[in-house]
Amino acid sequence: MRTRSRQPRRLGWAVKTKVKSARFIEAEFNPPVEAYAGKIVEVRLGATKGEGGTRGKSVTVGGELAPAFYTVEKPMPNPPVVAVDVFDMETSLPETVEMHVRDVLEDSAAWAELAVEKFEADLVALHLTGTGPLLNNASPREAVRTVEEVAQAVDVPLIICGCGDPVKDANVFEAVAETFAGERFLFSSITGDMDVERCAGFIKRHGHVVLSSTRLNLDLARQLNHQLCNFLPKEDIIMDLGTAALGHGLGGLFSTMEKARLAALMGDQELAHPMSSTASTAWTAEEARTGLAPEWEPRELRGPLWELITALTLLLAGVDLIMMMHPAAVKALKKITTQLLENHVIGADKIMEWCSVKT
Repeated sequence: MRTRSRQPRRLGWAVKTKVKSARFIEAEFNPPVEAYAGKIVEVRLGATKGEGGTRGKSVTVGGELAPAFYTVEKPMPNPPVVAVDVFDMETSLPETVEMHVRDVLEDSAAWAELAVEKFEADLVALHLTGTGPLLNNASPREAVRTVEEVAQAVDVPLIICGCGDPVKDANVFEAVAETFAGERFLFSSITGDMDVERCAGFIKRHGHVVLSSTRLNLDLARQLNHQLCNFLPKEDIIMDLGTAALGHGLGGLFSTMEKARLAALMGDQELAHPMSSTASTAWTAEEARTGLAPEWEPRELRGPLWELITALTLLLAGVDLIMMMHPAAVKALKKITTQLLENHVIGADKIMEWCSVKT
């Protein structure tokens, strides 16, 4: 019987050895630099006494010549600004937020003062929720009185937010715009189902700024912006493409905003407006406001982080004006923004420390 010599099988893998890198491989990196045909319109919010208003300062948003924070191409002429939400009536808030404003829930003026002095708000977003027909149905005159109290309490620019009813909002906005003529308040918001010509008329007549609001649809955004530009200068229009929370549609919103900003930089004039969005929507996510398993960490930490990451994502997409609620999230976002704009260089040792951290 014929036998066959059997050769020992060769192992198909090599023995792994741990090799510790002594240093990073040095390589030269030249970031790609593009030149863009378009420019984002600059919009000034708030008017000082010298500008015909009563605000202690005004803020300017927009003016970008390159994508957000891409300072290797062009510096950002105006840093993003943060508005803190204030309401005209006691409202249900997540416990993690309410613990910071519990003493001022029934006083809009004191709430606004706290937002500016303690939370470091650049603007105050005053939500006239109580004007809603299904809530307090407060009259335009009552809304004017609330705005007056807040305007006297703080000297930063104001954002006047409606209740969401297209007819009631138009009536309230007109009364507020007329009473505070020349202040360059931002009226949030004008939508396609409102009387756009009427609203644009009193916004222009009384020297204010409008927030053009559509939802994740660039064609509708172009249409509404074009319609408003028939009555208003471009310098009086900011646009809102929608809002979403981390883990709840934020990726789709980021994509839409990024497309809008790149289209504007490539010459699309109807999208060349500064963008606004509401990071406080993060608090609608269950992960931000409710108690979960221990590995999720306490909600007192998780909630502000949820809002912070939502806000930072929106800023990276190109948002110029962000509305927020939690003081820790506001302060952290402003610190990160400053570091990004100042091009802080992180040493290799810090990078290795981050890569090797154990959780």
